[in-house]
Amino acid sequence: MLLIPSIDLRGGHCVRLLKGDFAAETRYDLEPHELLARYRALGASWLHIVDLDGARDGQLANRALIVALASQKAVNLQVGGGVRSLAVVDDLLRHGVDRVVVGSAAVESPEEVAGWLARFGPERVCLAFDVRRDADGVPLVQTRGWTRQTSVSLWTAIDSYLRHGLLHVLCTDVERDGALQGPSLELYRDAMRHFPQVRWQASGGVSSAADLAALQALGVAAAISGKALLEERIGADELRPFLRT
Repeated sequence: MLLIPSIDLRGGHCVRLLKGDFAAETRYDLEPHELLARYRALGASWLHIVDLDGARDGQLANRALIVALASQKAVNLQVGGGVRSLAVVDDLLRHGVDRVVVGSAAVESPEEVAGWLARFGPERVCLAFDVRRDADGVPLVQTRGWTRQTSVSLWTAIDSYLRHGLLHVLCTDVERDGALQGPSLELYRDAMRHFPQVRWQASGGVSSAADLAALQALGVAAAISGKALLEERIGADELRPFLRT
């Protein structure tokens, strides 16, 4: 399993939200370029960049900063937040981003997004689904930067893409995101059982090396971590085995 450090951008600053709440933001006095260098020094080969303004408003708001980060070629970047058109996907990939992450559009415009998978290939397009479980435990997808609850289950959302070669899926348990309460192992165990052919990226709740080991034991392809790494809650020696490809 690969650990992918996450950098969330809002207004050009590194921030973290608590459980997807834009009113519960923590801003960090760290420059994105500084963070990239820190994670690269630890041995990271990939970074996950989220344009939170774009996720909420539908337009990539931190593009210039993202392109500048991509131009360094120090690590591979996967970028999401506001990726809702073919033009944005093409622009990011042409300007050094290695993989785009498509969230809301994957639920709202499935035929269009299936076309992006066909055009750019499954290695360069990752679908992202932010979920909250309902009373029956079914993971229901949220869109528009966690502001809209849908009635679409995670399983239904993914199923229609399999025939188009879907490979990478990032799944965030919104209730765990930024809370440092441990990942939702049951959710990812279910995900692996439903779609073992998918390379799952688990996001939300990682707070320790033990959490990373638990996700690795499930067989997920990658774990995304933001707050725990920003606040250096996991020692460098504990992180390095998960950062090596």
